[in-house]
Amino acid sequence: MGGSSSTEQTPPSPTLVEQWRTVSWGNNQEDLQYVRRYKPENSGIKHLRVLLYGPVGAGKSTFINSVKSILQGRPAIPAAASAITATRSFTKKYQTHKIKEGRGSSATVYPVVFNDIMGLEEGTNCGVHPEDIKLAMMGHVKEGHLFNPLAPLTEKDPDYNQTPSADDKIHVLVCLLSANASEIKESVLDKMNNVREMANDLGIPHIMIITKVDEACPETEKNLRNVYKSNYLKRKMKEFSSKVGITVNCIFPVKNYSHEIHLNEDVDTLILSVLKQIIDFGDDFIEQL
Repeated sequence: MGGSSSTEQTPPSPTLVEQWRTVSWGNNQEDLQYVRRYKPENSGIKHLRVLLYGPVGAGKSTFINSVKSILQGRPAIPAAASAITATRSFTKKYQTHKIKEGRGSSATVYPVVFNDIMGLEEGTNCGVHPEDIKLAMMGHVKEGHLFNPLAPLTEKDPDYNQTPSADDKIHVLVCLLSANASEIKESVLDKMNNVREMANDLGIPHIMIITKVDEACPETEKNLRNVYKSNYLKRKMKEFSSKVGITVNCIFPVKNYSHEIHLNEDVDTLILSVLKQIIDFGDDFIEQL
C-alpha cells in the first residue's frame, strides 16, 4: 500500500562525466606563445582587427581587459566599463584597443587589436545602429566617432572614412553574450541577426563568446574546469546557436577577470583558446584580401 522508494527517480546530474569539448587545462604556454608570435603575412595589414559587439552588459570591455591582463602577465588597468547599469551602453565612441608588450621606448604593440562598439539595446532608437556595425566592418568608421542611436553614419559625416585600407577593415567579428542573461529581447535578436547577415555578405568570419559562465552555473563557479561538463552551459550554447545562427563549434565560453587581483590559470586557458581561434579565423580572412 505504501509508496516504494524504487519508483523514485534520481535527479539528473548537473555535470557530464567527460568533457564534450577537449581543453588542455594547465598547459597555456603553447597558446600564449602562438598569440605572442603571430604576425599578419599581408604586408598591407599591420593589425588583425577584431570587432566586439553584443547586448549591453555582455562584457565586451571586460573581455578586452582580460586579454590585456593575460598577454601582459599581470592585471591590467581596466578598459572603461560600467558597473552601474546593464540597461544602457557605457561605450559611446568607436575605439581601438591596442595591447603593448614591454615598457617604455622599447614597448611594441601586439598585431591583434580590438574595436569596441556601442552596445545593442532594445528598441529602435537605442544603442548602436546595425548599419554602423556594417560600416565599421567595412572600415568606414573613423577612430573616436560618437555613435548616434537615432541615425547611422553617412558619407557626408566627417567621421566617415571614404577610402578605408585593408588595415582599417574588420577581419573577425565577435558577438558577446552573457550566460547569465535570462533571455535575448526580440528587438535585440533581430539586430543581431541583421549583423550576422551583413558579416556573411562581407565574408567576415563570425564567432560568439559566452561570458559570465561562473555566475550562470554553480558547478562552473565551484570549478571552472566544469565548463565543458556543465549540462546547463551546453544547453545555453545550443540555445544561443539556434537564436543567433552561429554554429556551436564557433561558440566559446569564458570567464572574464572582474574582481581578481591575481591571474588564474584556468581563466587564462579559456581566453587563450578563443584568442587562438580568432587569430586562425582572421588570418584565413586576411589571406583572401
